[in-house]
Amino acid sequence: MVQNINLDKPRFSRRSLILPVYLPALLLAFGQGVVTPTFAIYVKSFSLSYTLTTFVIAIVVVGNLPAGILVERIGRRPSMIIGAILDALSMLGIGFATNVFQLIIYRLIGGLGGTLWSLSRHAYMTDVIPRTERGRSIALFGGINRIGVFGGQVIAIFLGASLRTPFFVYFAVGVLTSVLCILAVTETRDSSASPSSLDLTRLPRLLKAHYRTLLTAGFAQICVQTLRQGRWVVVPLYASEIVDLPARTIRLIVMISSAVDMSLFPLAGFLMDRFGRRYSAVPCFLIFATGMALMPFTGRFGTLLGTAILIGIGNGVGSGIMMTLGADLAPRDGTAEFLGMWRLLGDFGGAAGHLVVGNVADLWGLSASSFVLAGIGYFAVLLFLRAVPETLNSEPRTG
Repeated sequence: MVQNINLDKPRFSRRSLILPVYLPALLLAFGQGVVTPTFAIYVKSFSLSYTLTTFVIAIVVVGNLPAGILVERIGRRPSMIIGAILDALSMLGIGFATNVFQLIIYRLIGGLGGTLWSLSRHAYMTDVIPRTERGRSIALFGGINRIGVFGGQVIAIFLGASLRTPFFVYFAVGVLTSVLCILAVTETRDSSASPSSLDLTRLPRLLKAHYRTLLTAGFAQICVQTLRQGRWVVVPLYASEIVDLPARTIRLIVMISSAVDMSLFPLAGFLMDRFGRRYSAVPCFLIFATGMALMPFTGRFGTLLGTAILIGIGNGVGSGIMMTLGADLAPRDGTAEFLGMWRLLGDFGGAAGHLVVGNVADLWGLSASSFVLAGIGYFAVLLFLRAVPETLNSEPRTG
């Protein structure tokens, strides 16, 4: 039975999010942590150029708008379950892939699954968390994701030299996540505000109503995700091909950076809810971009580790910032569809991050890719200072 949720409900408790949101997120983040450190290296092992490698990684961007419609149409709970299942199956396929075409097909499946999962959990949290609690609640969510990723990276160190084994670990974790969603997630969509049939005019109406927001905050979202996702490609490839480190050492660097990252989510939540969203966003991306700018000046394990730690500090200060901002900006009517557009912009930025790294690296080398990402990060800081509105004390919108 569908529940009607009052967004200003005063007796909200973050404990109510443990089973439906935090624990599933921890599990899937663990799987990502196992896979991410050597994913770019695995894809490139299919004898691909940097550009094609990053294209395969970036192709998950498709599916955001259809997923947004589905989440609003079929509900949060079915979307979480279906998304987790598709995500797990895609990892199994990638682990068994023998050519680039199979990689692309499984990445597309994983993109749809991951989008359904991410949008449904984001819409779920937007439904149930009051605005004044969002910063801390979503920063905690971001921290839990980081803890999961860190745990996965620790395990990845002991998986040996095989680049395929991590995908099978992720598959097993994905199956467990699907079961947990079936058992613990309840529906939060307000049926009275949801479409009774497929309405193809809703997206154009939402786009018209919120185009100014999507041009300012949305462009900042693109820049932020370009920086965040680009680092997952450039750091491992730089460590492997420039510094000439083995896979196990690369996983260690990524793990230590993540350990620093995950320790800062309480600070991020406090800054967002006490002072405002900008007080988390600006230091986050200023420090992050600086770490990225310094990376080309490293040439051995110790200095590369230092820049990876600086990147971890920056990203940790901004734990949950873009999800919080998206939840603040989303209208009550059409929440999931707005978040679908919000995620589309983020995934476009993420895809751009991968492609920027690949194309620039093919033309001028990985060091140039790092400088370009740093420049994009500094531009994101400027956008947060001059163009993105502060949303902490703004009123929720109805359309």
